[in-house]
Amino acid sequence: MAFSGNFMPTSFKVQILKGVHNFSTGSGQTFKLALYTNSATFNAGTTAYVTTNEVVGIGYTVGGGTLTKVTPTNPSGTTAVTDFADLSYATATITARGALIYNDTATGANANAAVAVLDFLTDKTSTAGTFTIVFPSPTATGAIIRIA
Repeated sequence: MAFSGNFMPTSFKVQILKGVHNFSTGSGQTFKLALYTNSATFNAGTTAYVTTNEVVGIGYTVGGGTLTKVTPTNPSGTTAVTDFADLSYATATITARGALIYNDTATGANANAAVAVLDFLTDKTSTAGTFTIVFPSPTATGAIIRIA
């Protein structure tokens, strides 16, 4: 199996403590979401964006789409969360099994640093239509990135 659920790679957890990522709006850092086929392999050791088994199709550009950040908050008082606006690929003819969120502006040893792996559980297909990634609500239990 190529994907095994949603997770944050170990490298991301270390990079958070080192201050590599800044999710605040206006921070100058760009985060992207790349789509992958069911042949892609991601695990806790995933460290960076790769083109291997990335989706190829009409309406999708290698490297994925740029995410619009939402400034981190603490909706429950004890859990910090961040979120992104939903991302759409218009007039797309693609099939994707999952995605990788990565920091497109991280440099050096942290270049294109992996942030989160998303497993769609099954292949999702769009044929000359809009392919949309809908992010969950930025709550303490639902946000795509949360630290409890």
